[in-house]
Amino acid sequence: MINSQEIKKGTCIRLDNQVWVCIDFQHVKPGKGNTVMRTKLKNVTDGRVLDRTFQVGFKLEDVRIERRPYQYLYEDPTGRIFMNQETFEQIPIANDLVIGSEYMKEGDVVEVVTDTTDGTILYAEMPVKTNLRVAHSEPGIKGDTATNATKPATLETGVEIRVPLFINEGDLIQVDTRDGSYLSRVKE
Repeated sequence: MINSQEIKKGTCIRLDNQVWVCIDFQHVKPGKGNTVMRTKLKNVTDGRVLDRTFQVGFKLEDVRIERRPYQYLYEDPTGRIFMNQETFEQIPIANDLVIGSEYMKEGDVVEVVTDTTDGTILYAEMPVKTNLRVAHSEPGIKGDTATNATKPATLETGVEIRVPLFINEGDLIQVDTRDGSYLSRVKE
């Protein structure tokens, strides 16, 4: 059990018999009344986001989690197959439990989060930044840059994102896996 004021980003709690992870929190001390913790919780199983306010001192059931690096190997009908970097054990993880799966290619290392009480896999998370090659992109037209102009580009994983006009087919770029935004071009 933990007190509500101990909640931070990444803290996992059990609420209504489901596991929730804190994605944002705010310690609020209003002019009148007791101090409260405003939290934004994400359901691990279905991805729902819930805004919840707790009184300071409210007891919550915490979930002990373990983070381990796993390497993505391939995809089959059971899901995506990952290999533990330490024991070389291979496990399948359903596609909907992989955060940022549309930017994942074979050989990428992800962080798999498991519940230590029963060993169930809560989710797998891509690193925030990843390097991907542009598979297809129309050439940018010179002189079309009145403002910050972008164009669509298809990456090697099949996902389409917006990139600046100077990016060409075959370029290696850095992408933010949380929102799919272009970050920079990578020198090879």
